[in-house]
Amino acid sequence: SDILRVGVVQMNSRGDKAENLATAERLIAEAAARGAQVVALPEYVSYLGPREQHEANAEPIPGPTSERFAAAARRHDLYLLGGSILERSATPGKYYNTSVLFDPSGAILATYRKIHLFDIDLTGNVTANESATILPGDRVVTAEIAGHKVGLTICYDLRFPELYRLLALEGAELVFVPAAFTLYTGKDHWHVLLRARAIENQCYVVAPAQIGPHEPNAQCYGHALVVDPWGTVVAEAPNRVGVVVSELDFSYLREIRAQLPSLANRRPEA
Repeated sequence: SDILRVGVVQMNSRGDKAENLATAERLIAEAAARGAQVVALPEYVSYLGPREQHEANAEPIPGPTSERFAAAARRHDLYLLGGSILERSATPGKYYNTSVLFDPSGAILATYRKIHLFDIDLTGNVTANESATILPGDRVVTAEIAGHKVGLTICYDLRFPELYRLLALEGAELVFVPAAFTLYTGKDHWHVLLRARAIENQCYVVAPAQIGPHEPNAQCYGHALVVDPWGTVVAEAPNRVGVVVSELDFSYLREIRAQLPSLANRRPEA
């Protein structure tokens, strides 16, 4: 079908995995009750807190958290983007920041390990060193949802347009950007970059988000968004934990690509 109803979740995950997952399940159920065929959770959905606790909260995939997400997808008969979780690696003390996409039977359709790690130092405002505990992925990942190609990205990836262009060239009509964007950068860059990715690749962009404070001393921006291929924000979460539901219309996407064929007009074409 050309219409896909998407539920975009906004959470304030913190250090208590059980509580985080209970909230995620409640919001998936709410989205399902409102007719969502796809539900997307934010980055670090199961645990967002001090990296000293990464070891205690990391899991294999499949594992307990992915099984709970699989069960939720089955229970509500929907596609589920399990935000991202800490995935165990073969290297002691190192993990992947991994997004898992489930189909309505609970089967894993795709896993994507975040490629671009958040290592920044905005003196006096935000300092982050994600690579201290996280290993980068190295694969560009697409999957298919209800006949539509989708691309998987996570948070800081948003600043690297080449990844989104590769996804568009693989046929992505929808790109997910689950995030835990900082308040300091989000207020100036979040809307602009998500809209730019949608406009330049003529695709829908679905960005579930973390909102509010978490340890140690960090604050997420929120504003979970759905952006259409024209760059219009068609859904935006209010300033609280919850879910927004939006209809994606792929006939509109084809219309835009036909009328303003910027993807087709690329040069050089390689």
